[in-house]
Amino acid sequence: QVLDGVLAGEGEPDDIVAARGLAVVSDERALADAVDAAIAANPEVSDKVRAGKLAAAGALVGEVMKATRGRADAARARELITQRLSDGNRSHR
Repeated sequence: QVLDGVLAGEGEPDDIVAARGLAVVSDERALADAVDAAIAANPEVSDKVRAGKLAAAGALVGEVMKATRGRADAARARELITQRLSDGNRSHR
């Protein structure tokens, strides 16, 4: 999408990324909030992850991606989810 914008004369790549909302959500607080919301909204899935079924974390990553309109760093979201749900860790901050 960025290349199309540059070729169409819409401006510099950074400007196009900002204008089209294509930037990856890397703000740790925003990502953590989206992760916490996904965990809270999906208690059954969260319980599966807590029980060691890490593949279930994919559903929570999907919720984070949905909440951030696909702009979250999926690998970092998965990392935060597993950190929050591992070893009985109930603390979210």
